Amino acid sequence: MADAKLSAASLPAHASRHPMANPGYGKRSAPDQRPRTAHDFAHLPPREAAIAAYLDRLPDGADISVKTLAKTLPYGQCALGTALNRLQHAGHLRRGRERLDSASGGHRWITRSWFSRTARDDDWWAAFTRGEVPKDSEPRPPTRSRAHILLAALGRETPSLSLSAADCADLAPLLTEWFTRGATEEVVRHALTSGLPTPVHHPAALLRRRLTDKLPPELPPTRPPHRILECAKCGVVGRPEALPGGVCKGCRGEHSTARPTPLLPAPAIHARADAIRAAMSRKREESMRA
Repeated sequence: MADAKLSAASLPAHASRHPMANPGYGKRSAPDQRPRTAHDFAHLPPREAAIAAYLDRLPDGADISVKTLAKTLPYGQCALGTALNRLQHAGHLRRGRERLDSASGGHRWITRSWFSRTARDDDWWAAFTRGEVPKDSEPRPPTRSRAHILLAALGRETPSLSLSAADCADLAPLLTEWFTRGATEEVVRHALTSGLPTPVHHPAALLRRRLTDKLPPELPPTRPPHRILECAKCGVVGRPEALPGGVCKGCRGEHSTARPTPLLPAPAIHARADAIRAAMSRKREESMRA
């Protein structure tokens, strides 16, 4: 009966009252997901489907820990823990850590819970962990680009800049480069519509000139994210290929003499241990001389 309480109709109201995690933590939506449909979680058992639908509607930053979910949903912590593990096995959820670098050169690791409405296989999650955004193999219907839509709308906002469909298609790649360089739609509209001559004889030519001459500078290169995954059951950290379905070999009952891959390579660990021993030795010598 708990599944009936968590009906699709009640989900938006639940989600609007759901607690948020501390800034920087909580749910993170995976990129490049398919549009939401009524059948996104039809392949899951009823309880898991209801919980997945609820998580899907939560905003990024929502607290999706077992304790918080148990206070919001009609399930206990044990049932929720089992359900989340099944969502992880089905490819909708991964839990791990991500390194955040500061401007001063330091960094800290924070816990992450990545949720994907679209079920992903282990290879996809492994590529995501490396900072890549794999594309789905299923073809999608062609849609007008963000740049094409903005250009087509200019004529409604500023009639003197009305363009034909061919003009929009021709100018869209130039505008796409603005978005690539971090320009917002508001910045683009201001650059294209401010200080227009009267009258505008050739709107397409004028916009091409402005899109070319006022192009913002390129953004500085971004570093790929540092992400690691952890076992859904025991929390051990490991490489994605060592955690198929988000679970380590030990928790799957596959005993192995191999140990989980450490966060640092063996030479770095040995070097760190040598440095610590040397520091301790120097302190002993200094205390003896004193």
